[in-house]
Parts: sequence; C-alpha cells; structure tokens
Amino acid sequence: MKVWELLLIAVGLSMDAFAVSICKGLSLKELKPRHAALVGLYFGGFQALMPLIGWAMGYRFEHVIESVDHWIAFSLLAVIGIGMIRESRQTEELNGDLGFRTMMLLAVATSIDALAVGVTFAFLQVRILPAAGLIGVTTFFLSALGVYIGRAFGLRYKAKAELAGGIILILIGLKILLEHLGIVAF
Repeated sequence: MKVWELLLIAVGLSMDAFAVSICKGLSLKELKPRHAALVGLYFGGFQALMPLIGWAMGYRFEHVIESVDHWIAFSLLAVIGIGMIRESRQTEELNGDLGFRTMMLLAVATSIDALAVGVTFAFLQVRILPAAGLIGVTTFFLSALGVYIGRAFGLRYKAKAELAGGIILILIGLKILLEHLGIVAF
C-alpha cells in the first residue's frame, strides 16, 4: 500500500475523532492548549492502538480467508464509511467533560473503525507499525485542531468532516476491490 493511500485512510479514520473534537471545543468554557493536546492524545493514541489489535487478529486468520480478503477489506471499509455518512446527518448533545472516563469512552467509540481497518491491513500485508503510527499522528493533529476549530466556528464543519471521512473510506475500499479483481491498476 502506498504512503498516499495510508495517509488518506488515516485522514478518513480521524474524521470521527475530528468531529467529536469540534464538539469538545465548542462546549469548553475556556480553551487552553493542554485541552487540545489531551483530546489529541486520547484520540490519536487509540487510533494508533486499534489497528495494531485488528492487525494481530487479522494476521492470525489470514491463511483461512486469503482468497476473499479483498472482499472483506472492501466490505469493512464500505460499512465504516456508510456509518460515518449516516453519523454526519445526526446531531449530538454537547459535553465539555475532558475527564478520564468520558475521554476513554469517546476514544474507544471513535477508534472502533480503526480496529476493522487493522484487520484489513493484515490481509493486505501492510507494514503495521508505520501505518498505525501515521494514523495516530494524523488523528492527534486533526483532533487537536478540531478543538480549536470547534471553539472558533462551532458545529458548521462537524457533519462535513464525517461525510468526507466516510466517502474517503468507501473509495479506498472500492480501489482495493477493483485492484484485486484486476479491473484497474493504480
């Protein structure tokens, strides 16, 4: 998998965390740099950890489903992308809490899709440590930025971020499928 593809996946995966970060920024009474860093660390950390876990699970079962791995990759990315597009149409209640319990729940909830992508990475034999690192760093920066954007602009970009992330993941899944079927070569 090429670096630009991994970067697109990283950006797509980070859109849930970015959208939640915008809400966090909007709901904070006072914004300090440590707030943005904290949100970035939670979301970036979990977005880096979950693909590692997914990769380990996928690697273990790779030999069993090798003949249909491209269909699984496409299906997982499409389902995640469609879910993100649906979420882009919903409204959320704002909560400025940055406590451990709240942030852990949000970090896990926004990184479940990264677990599925990690499974896909095992099937595609992606080098997992650089890929997970890129996803984590990308999510860290976009989440920290999201807090500031939320504070400055409000909810205007939340839905657009989730919609864009969903479309990116669906297109990457489609590309994987079409390449493996020999229909296109990128």
